[in-house]
Amino acid sequence: MIRREKFTFTNQDGEDLAGLLELPETEPFAYALFAHCFTCSKNIGAASRVSRILAARGVAVLRFDFTGLGNSEGDFANTNFTSNVQDLISAANAIQNRFCAPSMLLGHSLGGAAVLFAARDLPDVQAVVTVAAPSEPEHVTHLFAHHHQSIYNDGFAEVNLAGRQFTITRQFLEDIAEHSLLDNLHNMHKALLIMHSPEDEVVDIVHAKNIFDAANYPKSFISLDGADHLLSQPEDADYVAEMIAIWASRYIVRSDKGPAD
Repeated sequence: MIRREKFTFTNQDGEDLAGLLELPETEPFAYALFAHCFTCSKNIGAASRVSRILAARGVAVLRFDFTGLGNSEGDFANTNFTSNVQDLISAANAIQNRFCAPSMLLGHSLGGAAVLFAARDLPDVQAVVTVAAPSEPEHVTHLFAHHHQSIYNDGFAEVNLAGRQFTITRQFLEDIAEHSLLDNLHNMHKALLIMHSPEDEVVDIVHAKNIFDAANYPKSFISLDGADHLLSQPEDADYVAEMIAIWASRYIVRSDKGPAD
């Protein structure tokens, strides 16, 4: 049995972000944060299944909506990659204040790039997992490449992504272009697990190779043969969760550090 609790915390601008904390029946072995994919939410199927299975294996997982998405406050049009990273740091601080500092970060797609950046500012994090992550955050802009000119000319454009309308601004493009993930990886001394499907049609598996080549050891790679980008098949999400649990047990040292005073 696992328990689920609503977990609300404030971001760097004082806005409330909505999260769900999946908890084991007994004392957690570790706490983890899950960063969802671009324009997704904490309730996407892959995030839900992975979090539940990890909780059943003893890892408490907080998944939350980035600013301006899902049930979180804020305006998506004012967010960017930098704010996503800051949201993760805010979530880590909130977990530490209430329970224990998170020792693992999990990120799906652009969320994978975000956790790789956030990890350098979270000294208690021992392990990082990416699933279908791009090797450069800017890769996500190919999803609305035909809008780039109007975004730069007009300052923004309304973009349809997966059937929903989002406002993409010039500052979003400028911010994400400034982040070099591969350069950042040279300074990240955490255990790293990279998971990617050879059949991923959104983020090519060459991105996984680029991340692996740039990262320091210890690093591992698991091929998600047959899976799509969103892990839409339940068995694929289940496999990802089980592999993470096994891998994490090797690299996470249980911490007795409790809530901050």
